[in-house]
Amino acid sequence: MSIRAVKQITQSQLTMEGAGVKLRRAFGFGNTDEFDPFLLFDDFRNENPSDYLAGFPWHPHRGIETITYVLAGEVTHGDSLGNRGSLGAGDVQWMTAGSGILHQEMPQGDATGRMHGFQLWANLPRSLKMTKPRYQDVSAHDIPEITDDDGTIVRIVVGDFWGKRGPVEGIAADPRYLDVFVPSGKRKTLPVETTRHAFAYVFEGSGSFRDASRPQAVATDRIGPKGEEIRDAVGNRSLVLFDAGDEVAVQAGPEGIRFLLVSGKPLEEPVAWQGPIVMNTPEELRQAYAELRNGTFIRR
Repeated sequence: MSIRAVKQITQSQLTMEGAGVKLRRAFGFGNTDEFDPFLLFDDFRNENPSDYLAGFPWHPHRGIETITYVLAGEVTHGDSLGNRGSLGAGDVQWMTAGSGILHQEMPQGDATGRMHGFQLWANLPRSLKMTKPRYQDVSAHDIPEITDDDGTIVRIVVGDFWGKRGPVEGIAADPRYLDVFVPSGKRKTLPVETTRHAFAYVFEGSGSFRDASRPQAVATDRIGPKGEEIRDAVGNRSLVLFDAGDEVAVQAGPEGIRFLLVSGKPLEEPVAWQGPIVMNTPEELRQAYAELRNGTFIRR
């Protein structure tokens, strides 16, 4: 077994999307080869309603899948095919845009004004770019949760893990999407197949993913629960990109650590990308936007 070294650690950056929603972008709209098949990851946790209530009014998607995971508050959604619904705390929506869809997502805070959640974009392979759009809405109580002997808790949104399988099915990138909590001071190794690209996004607590064989890019030393030094600790809104290997190791800090662990098999296909539409060639991209302008974007 080989522990994956950490290739890079970065912090998600403040950005504005939709009609004026303030969020944090961990990666996207650049060279995302190292994250293939994933294109973009946004952290839309916010405590100030004026920063998110404008939402994401009607906009198109083609050629990708979007994964929305809500931790607090609610996101109502609707689309050009007549689908309507809402996502609450712990719920997940996996939308396959395929050949094209127009939709809107409008966040609403909980009783204290909190709106917490994440959105991940996964690319579709050339053979499925123009597949029929579909939704998979998953309630929180349908997501398997495993508690290990040491208190580690894993929610399995997508994929197989520790003998359980997440409820989202038929995803082109064959991803694994886990919500992981490791308790204070515990060290944990988690399997990740060697054929996959993998990253972790920390959103509570702190800890280290450092492999002793290779120094990490960013060092922020912290003190563990027994006074020990935790080297290269990462905390809230840290993105950790892993190198090759078949396991990820994490050492939790004094308050424990909670993070998303996401992995997928790279498509290794060319990407032509502009805004919410992702195709394989510039010509396909131009055609998509021409169809958007002339009213033939939605295939019925």
